[in-house]
Amino acid sequence: MLHSRRTAATIGAVALTGALFTAAPAQADAGAPAAGATPKPSSKSAPKGDGAKAVCKRLPKTEGRVDAAVTRLNGDATVSGSIARLEQRVANAKSEGHTEIYTYLNDRLTARKNLLPTLQKRQTDLKAVSTWCAAQKSK
Repeated sequence: MLHSRRTAATIGAVALTGALFTAAPAQADAGAPAAGATPKPSSKSAPKGDGAKAVCKRLPKTEGRVDAAVTRLNGDATVSGSIARLEQRVANAKSEGHTEIYTYLNDRLTARKNLLPTLQKRQTDLKAVSTWCAAQKSK
């Protein structure tokens, strides 16, 4: 009795696996248009404006997020997420001879250092947007 249950379970598993393998290619092709077919137009339309009203509405929150990120990145070694803290971790990994950890953390440090100028540029851009939004409200 136990042997027949195992056999039935094995046969069922093999059948299920076979069904999955044969269905996968059909599913992959289902979303792809046929060669030479023209794609159907999307039910969504292209934007009609630049979304300025929505940008102005979200501006205070966006400025707050960017400012917080810049403050965090410029923080000292006690601030979680700061460049200084990650530099300390990189130095610790190097001094302990953990080369794989050192490489991983050093790559993260490089990315974080590259992020800072991008965020600072964004701060400048958001100040200009803020001025523009204020001028639009006064019209």
